Amino acid sequence: MTAHVFVDETKERGLLIAAVVVLPGDLTAARRSIRDLILPGQRRIHFHKERDDRRRQIIDAVLALSAHAVIFDAKDHRHARAAREACLIELVEHAAKIGASRLVLERDDSTFRADQRLLFEQVRKCGADGTLRYDQLRAHEECLLAIPDALAWCWAKGGRWKDSIRRMVSESRQV
Repeated sequence: MTAHVFVDETKERGLLIAAVVVLPGDLTAARRSIRDLILPGQRRIHFHKERDDRRRQIIDAVLALSAHAVIFDAKDHRHARAAREACLIELVEHAAKIGASRLVLERDDSTFRADQRLLFEQVRKCGADGTLRYDQLRAHEECLLAIPDALAWCWAKGGRWKDSIRRMVSESRQV
């Protein structure tokens, strides 16, 4: 499949990770669509800081993309570190299973080193070393990280927000 998987999280109600799968042929159009949403003076889209009318505009644009998402929900874990590890393990297994060639996570400086070690180990355990590359980037370095940012926020918020993006989510996993 050689998909690219873009990943962000929310910790608002326990850890929840959104992984958005985009095929290589759709990357250019997706990036153009997201870049067109970045307002003058904005370095990136940060969904939780947007007004509701702007959130709806972003959601409409995201739903028009050729992409789908998987939600990894670890809210039942008592410890943040265990929750994160469980999500990342499932994420790498999923990426390897679908034949993804690239995994892009929004960089979190507080977990960067631990994530790096875990990703390295899991990619090897899944037999995907050499085929699955992973990067930890800041949101302004890869505009497509705005998509999982929006989806994670909506899913965690629940109600109408969750309903608004549900058709893009192909699977939700409790980890």
